[in-house]
Amino acid sequence: MRYEVEQKFRVADTESIHRAMADRDISPRDTVTQVDTYYAHPVRDFAATDEALRIRRVGEENVVTYKGPKIDATTKTRQEIELAIAAGQQGAEQAGQLLEALGFRRVADVSKVRQTYCLEQEGQSVEIAVDNIEGLGSFVELEIVAEGEQALDPARQTIATLATELGLAKVERRSYLELLLEHN
Repeated sequence: MRYEVEQKFRVADTESIHRAMADRDISPRDTVTQVDTYYAHPVRDFAATDEALRIRRVGEENVVTYKGPKIDATTKTRQEIELAIAAGQQGAEQAGQLLEALGFRRVADVSKVRQTYCLEQEGQSVEIAVDNIEGLGSFVELEIVAEGEQALDPARQTIATLATELGLAKVERRSYLELLLEHN
C-alpha cells in the first residue's frame, strides 16, 4: 500500500526556505498553479471520516485523488490513491460531471501557487513544497511517499529531522480545504 507521509507548516516568510535550498545547492522545479476541487460523498461525511476526494488541475494535467484518514497523531500520514484523467479544462469538467452524476457534491476550490524542491535526506527522497494558498497565506509541506507500513516510521523520522534543520515549527495538521472552510 502506498502512503503519503506529510507534515505541513504555516510560515510567515518563505524566503528562509528558498535560502536553505540554495545553501544546499538545490534548485527549484517550475512554479505551478494548482486548483483542487473537492467533493463531498453522497452518504458519508468526509469531514467526520477524515477522507478527501478531489480533482487537481495543474496546467493541462488532471488527476483525481482519494486520501484516506490520517493514521497517526503527529503527521498527515494517510493512504493516497491517484488516477490520471483526461487532460485540459474539458477533462476536469467531465470528471466533475461524472462525480456529480454519482451523487457527489462539489464543496470548494483550493487554489495555490506551488514551488517544489526535491532532496535526498537520510536515504529518502523528500519533496518540499512552498505554497501560497489563495485566501490563507504561506505554508511549507515536507512529503515522502512510503511504500508499505514498514517504511512509515523512517519516513516520519526523516521529515522530523528535516523540519528541525529548516527551522519549521508551526505544524498544521488541517488540510487546506479545512482551513479555507473555517476561514470563510
